[in-house]
Amino acid sequence: MSSFKSDFLRELEARGFIHQLSDAEALDEAATEKMVTGYIGFDATAVSLHAGSLVQIMLLRWLQKAGHKPIALMGGGTTRIGDPSFRDDARPLLTDEKIDENLAGIKKVFTRFLSFGDGKNDALMVNNRDWLDNLRYIDFLRDYGRHFSVNRMLSFESVKIRLEREQNLSFLEFNYMILQAYDFVELNRKYGCTLQMGGSDQWGNIVNGIELGRRVDGSSLYGLTSPLLTTSSGAKMGKTASGAVWLNADMLTPYDYWQYWRNTEDADVGRFLKLFTELPLDEIARLEKLEGAEINEAKKVLATEAAAMLHGREEAEKAANAARTAFEEGAISADMPTVEVEATALGAGLGLLNALVQAGLCSSTSDARRQIKGGAVRVNDAQMTDEKAVVTSSNLTSDGVVKLSLGKKKHVLLKPKD
Repeated sequence: MSSFKSDFLRELEARGFIHQLSDAEALDEAATEKMVTGYIGFDATAVSLHAGSLVQIMLLRWLQKAGHKPIALMGGGTTRIGDPSFRDDARPLLTDEKIDENLAGIKKVFTRFLSFGDGKNDALMVNNRDWLDNLRYIDFLRDYGRHFSVNRMLSFESVKIRLEREQNLSFLEFNYMILQAYDFVELNRKYGCTLQMGGSDQWGNIVNGIELGRRVDGSSLYGLTSPLLTTSSGAKMGKTASGAVWLNADMLTPYDYWQYWRNTEDADVGRFLKLFTELPLDEIARLEKLEGAEINEAKKVLATEAAAMLHGREEAEKAANAARTAFEEGAISADMPTVEVEATALGAGLGLLNALVQAGLCSSTSDARRQIKGGAVRVNDAQMTDEKAVVTSSNLTSDGVVKLSLGKKKHVLLKPKD
């Protein structure tokens, strides 16, 4: 039985979101008695977030569902430095134009998970560049830098690891934790924000913000972190052998996104249903008890619910139906991922190795060669053993496409351009 009184913390605890809390009793009291405003920062290091960010997005969603106010903080300013936490080297410095492009891309996802508007607990999206760009450096160091002990900053695990490995940590990166702490102070002043959330690798940065708020404004601020998530086999969330699991549909199709969740390891199904869907906990308890072949039904539920949250119920059902058509009926579905190729290329003959790369099924021709040797490649459901084979217009089915398959679960349709 939960020790928390607030709906917010009880739900997070039951679903496995909580790793650390700075002042659990006080935060629980605040979340019980009034609306709490909380934030999570997202730096714009790519044009889309990937599945590794979903735990943080879901934290904001549950905050809002419990009647509180979420802030999605876009790191337009801090991205210009790059978070050094638990990295072996510095992030590449991005141009302002590239940061703006990335911000435009990642903003799309949040409207799927949060309700924005003018209501009391409607979500806000703000950009820390709005205040960080206007800092006067000497004044900032005098007013805020004096509250940070270099001795203590050097003791943070993320910094110690870099130094112990004798890997360079630039002064620019070292400033990141001060700026993140200042973000918390600024959000508290502007919006009454009292809660910062993030992954457990952000704990030191969050504590810095709590202490800075107390010292400069006498504010009572709170921190909450979630566990850093890996699969049961130790793989990092949001990454696959073929690349990142992007959240933007123009970078990863709803079908491929559905497939990512369908391929969840058996041991992770219950945990992922709690974290990445809103199914009732008693229903999740029933699903995670399934064994043997029946666990695949739970995986399909996970895939459909996760895809529906990001891409909408209609797209999720299309993906589920396409998968059923491909796997259970061995047929072609119009909802499978489709890649257009030049009709002249098919007419002349497109090398199978290049076709697999163009379809996104293999990362390189050498990867394609390995997959063919391993017996994993099929064209129109016929296994291919010759790496020198070509795909031609003679391979077009009655649907006017060529079905390329890698293993049992990955299928792409090649379609001649009109």
